[in-house]
Amino acid sequence: MSPTVMTPTAVVTAAETAAATVSADQLDFFERKIRPLLVQHCYECHSEQSDTMHAGLRLDAADGLAAGGDSGPAVVPGHPADSLLIQTVRYDGDIQMPPEGKLSEREIEHLVRWVRDGAAMPSTPATARPAAAGIDWQQGRQHWAFQPAHVQDLPTVTRSDWPRTRTDHFLLAAMERQGLEPAPPADRVTLIRRLYFDLLGLPPTPEQIDAFVQDRRVDAYQRLVDRLLASPRYGEKWGRWWLDMARYTDRTASWLPQTSHAYLYRDWVVAALNDDVPYDRFVHRQLATDLMPETGPEDLAALGFLSLSPAYWKEPKLPCEIIKTIVADEWEERVDAVSRTFLGLTVACARCHDHKFDPISSEDYYALAGVFASVRHAERPLIDEAAYEPVRKAKQRVAALEKEIQALRKQKPSAESEDAEKRQAEIKSRQAEIERIRQTTPNYDVPLVNALVEESTYVVRAGKTPEEGTAFEHRPEPRDLPAFIRGNPNRPGPIVPRRFLTVLTDQPQPFTEGSGRLELARAMTGEARSVTARVIVNRIFLAHFGRGIVATPSNFGRQGDTPSHPRLLDDLAARLIAEGWSLKWLHRELVLSAAWRQAASTSPKKLAADPPNRWLSRMETRRLDVEPWRDAVLSVSGALDHRVGGPSQPVDDANNRRRTLYATVHRRDMAATLMVHDFPDPTQHSPARSVTTTALQGLYALNGPLLLGHADRLLERLEREAGDASAAQRIERVYRLLYGRGPTMGERELGVAYVSAGDGEEAAERWQSYLHVLLAANEFMFVD
Repeated sequence: MSPTVMTPTAVVTAAETAAATVSADQLDFFERKIRPLLVQHCYECHSEQSDTMHAGLRLDAADGLAAGGDSGPAVVPGHPADSLLIQTVRYDGDIQMPPEGKLSEREIEHLVRWVRDGAAMPSTPATARPAAAGIDWQQGRQHWAFQPAHVQDLPTVTRSDWPRTRTDHFLLAAMERQGLEPAPPADRVTLIRRLYFDLLGLPPTPEQIDAFVQDRRVDAYQRLVDRLLASPRYGEKWGRWWLDMARYTDRTASWLPQTSHAYLYRDWVVAALNDDVPYDRFVHRQLATDLMPETGPEDLAALGFLSLSPAYWKEPKLPCEIIKTIVADEWEERVDAVSRTFLGLTVACARCHDHKFDPISSEDYYALAGVFASVRHAERPLIDEAAYEPVRKAKQRVAALEKEIQALRKQKPSAESEDAEKRQAEIKSRQAEIERIRQTTPNYDVPLVNALVEESTYVVRAGKTPEEGTAFEHRPEPRDLPAFIRGNPNRPGPIVPRRFLTVLTDQPQPFTEGSGRLELARAMTGEARSVTARVIVNRIFLAHFGRGIVATPSNFGRQGDTPSHPRLLDDLAARLIAEGWSLKWLHRELVLSAAWRQAASTSPKKLAADPPNRWLSRMETRRLDVEPWRDAVLSVSGALDHRVGGPSQPVDDANNRRRTLYATVHRRDMAATLMVHDFPDPTQHSPARSVTTTALQGLYALNGPLLLGHADRLLERLEREAGDASAAQRIERVYRLLYGRGPTMGERELGVAYVSAGDGEEAAERWQSYLHVLLAANEFMFVD
C-alpha cells in the first residue's frame, strides 16, 4: 500500500482541525515527552535558533511542522505510517534521522503516539517565554491561579428570589450579563435520581422516590442530601472518582512486582471520604502518613497514591546509563501526578528546560524530583514493625521449609519403597511444621501494604564496565538531584536542594525533614493553599455540573483555560478552607444550589445563545460512567452485592455482583468491558473522563453478557415481586425500577402487545428480550 500523499495546505487544514479539539492532556504529553526529544535531537538543525535551517524544515513551531520542508510535509496528523517524520526516525528509507544514531524504541513509540493522536503542539509559539529570557518571578506570581483566595462580596442580581446558596448569586449574575435566564427547577423524580447518581452512584428505588415525592416538609430535600452524604455508598462513588487521578491499579504487568494488597489503598480512600477527612489531611496522609506523628501503621495504606505509581522494567543486565534514564522517567511520573493532581500544574514539563509557558524552572522540577528520589517503594505491615518482626522471621522459616519441600519432590524416585516412604514422611513433617508456624505465630496473616521507606535510590554499575550490568543501591539518607542537562541523567548539572516551587512561596527553603514529603504536602496546603483549594473545588464542581469553572482541571497554567466564573471559584476555595477543608460541605453547597436543581431542558433560543452551556443556565444531560451504569444494572435486577471493601474481582466474571469499584483494574491488560466504556488509562493521571460513542458500545449492550444475564435476573425479580400481576402491571413496575417513572400509554400498550404475543417458553423469551431492550435504552444510561 503506497503512503498517503498530502499537500502542505491539506496538512495545515488537518492540523487546524485537530487543534480545534486538542486536549490539555495532548499538549501536556507534547511538553513532557515530545518537545524534550526534539530539543535534544532535532532543534540544532530544525529550529528558529539553528544557524542553518536544514532541509527547510522547522520543528519548533506548529506552522513549521504543518508546512513541512523540502521533502514535503513532516507529519500527517493521525497517520504515523504516512508521516515522513516517523519514517525517518525508524530508519525506514533513504533519509535517516537523527544522523548521530537511531532513537530508542521508547522514544519512537512516543513520537508515533503523538502523531497518531493528532500531533498536537501549542499553536501560538509567540506566547512561549524565550529560553534565554529567564523567569520573571514577580510577573509570574501575577497569574490568576496564584492569587490568594478570598471570600467575595455577593454580586447584585435582578432575580433576587432565585438564589438558594451563595453559589447561585455568582452563577445568576453571569447569566444575566449574558442575557440568559435560569431553567425551571427539575421535577422531584428527576431531582432524586440525579442526586442519587451524583452522590452515591446508584439509582433510587421506586419506594425511595415515592417517599421523597410525598415528603412535603420544607427541608425535605436538605434532609435527603444529608442522608445520602452519610451513606457508606457515598465514599464508594467518590472513591472511584479519586482513583482516576491516583492512577490506581490492582494488578500490573507480570514481569513487575505484584500488588496483591493494592485494594487496601482503595479501601482507605473510600473510608477517608466517608469520614470526611479534611482535604488538607487527605493530601498529607497520601504523601507522608508514615512521617506524621498522629497517624500509625494502620494508616500506611494511604501511601498507595505514590507506592502504586507506574513502574517500568529495569533489566539489570543493561548498562546503568540506560537504567538511569528509566529511573528518571519514574521520578518524572511522580512529579507529574502530584503536581497535576494537587496543584493543577504541569511541573514535569520543566524536566529538560524551564517551562515554556509557566513560571516553573528546571530547578523547580529537580527540587521536587529529589523528594521522590529519596524514597523507595516497599511493602510494610499494618502493625508496628517491632510487633511484626516475629512474623517476618516466621515467614522466612516457612519460605525455607517450602524450598526444602520443593527439593524433596524433585528428587528422582528410588526403586526402594522405604526411600519413597521416608521422603513422603519428610515432606509431611515440613508441611506440618509450616502449618504449626502459621497457627501459632501472632499476626501471621496481617497484610503487607504497598508503602514507602525513607531510602534514596542510586543506579550504579554492577562491575567496572557498562557490559557488567546495573546494580541498585538504597541509602538511608535523602538525596538532592543534579539538574540533568536536557533531562539526561547521564549529563548531571548543578545540585538542586529539595524544596517547594519558587512561584508559590515567598522564599523557598530547603526541605530538611527526611525526603521532604511531609514538608511538600504541608506547603501545598499552606503557602499554596489557595491554588490547592481552587483545584479541588473545580474538580468537584466539574463532577456535579458536567463542566468545570476551569475547563482544564489539571492545568491551571497559561496553557490551561481561564475561569468562566473567577469570583465564584475564589469564593468557594476560600470558604472550603474556612470550613476546615470539608469536602462534604462543598458537595452540600453545590447540590443544594438552585443552579444544580435546574432542569436539563432548554429552548432553541437559549441553546443558540450558549451551546456549550458555559454560563450554566440549564443542567447538562450526562451519560453515566461505566461504574454507575453497571452498578445500576445490578441494582435494578436485584443482584447487587453491597459488601464494602476487600480484594478485587474481575469485572467480566459472571459471578461478580459487587459494585464496579471493586472490579480488578489491570494496568497492562484492561478488561474489555472497562476499555470499551471509556475507563481511564491507569498508567497515568486522568483529569476527567472522556466520553465517546462507538459501535462497540452498542454491540456490547446488545450482545454482551452483562445485559443478557441481568435481563434474566430482572425477569426473575419481576416473577418474585409481581408474579400474579398482569402484563401491564409488571411493565409499570419495571419502568419504575429502571427509569424512576411509569410508562406512557404508548409505551405500555407496545410492551403489553409484545410480551403477550407468545405462550409458554416463547413468552419467557419475549419478556427476556423486552427487558434487555429496556436495560440497553438511552434513558437508563443517562441522567436527566
